[in-house]
Amino acid sequence: MVFAGFSRDNRPLCPHVAGMRRFLPLLILLLLFCAGLVLLPGLGVGWDSLARHQDMLIGWVAAHPFGAPALYVAAYILTAALSLPQAALLTVAGGLLFGAVAGCALTVVGATIGASILLLAIRSAFSKTLERHRQRIPAHVQARLARDGFSYLLALRLVPLVPFWIVNLAAALAGIRLAVFVPATLLGIVPASFVLSSIGAGVGGILAQGRTPDLSVLFGPRILLPLLGLAALSLLPVLLRRRVAA
Repeated sequence: MVFAGFSRDNRPLCPHVAGMRRFLPLLILLLLFCAGLVLLPGLGVGWDSLARHQDMLIGWVAAHPFGAPALYVAAYILTAALSLPQAALLTVAGGLLFGAVAGCALTVVGATIGASILLLAIRSAFSKTLERHRQRIPAHVQARLARDGFSYLLALRLVPLVPFWIVNLAAALAGIRLAVFVPATLLGIVPASFVLSSIGAGVGGILAQGRTPDLSVLFGPRILLPLLGLAALSLLPVLLRRRVAA
């Protein structure tokens, strides 16, 4: 009897099946990405679309208090897992539809889950390639990353200047464990997400006037400098440990 790709004596029918399985997460992400490329242009995702349909969307959210948040989180998971460029727009829309606090919370949950899926997919599909590159990292640097990975990743997440997908790739290359990746991502994206969600909470009037909200405020000194300060603060335990070791 044959079951799940194995013969009667529990040997694999095909020696390449096990190797192909590690590419399955990447294949799933690729299919989702193709679906996103097909669907997003057809849906007309953008500020104009959000402006035209904001009253309808707000009404739909009010009529579906459980389904609407779940759908938003699912959309953000897809966006984060595929590193789609609509993340900022979706975060602002979350603030518009759910309010600054709830919108930020839903965004953080969706982005963290999506980033974690992407991390696992990269590790599964490119495990051998990552391992070869990881062996080029000096042993003392690998030990430092294993010990202080949370602080380093948190600092990178707090600074919105570093693209989201690059941080995911760096975490995969550094071998940061999922148990460290998830909380560092969750905490690190809260400040910037709250800023964008707060913009969204008050953006209704701007969109109704046919104007586009200015998201460059996120990179202005009033927002960026405190975020850089938080990033530096997150690295304080690393500096203290080095000082004690010295």
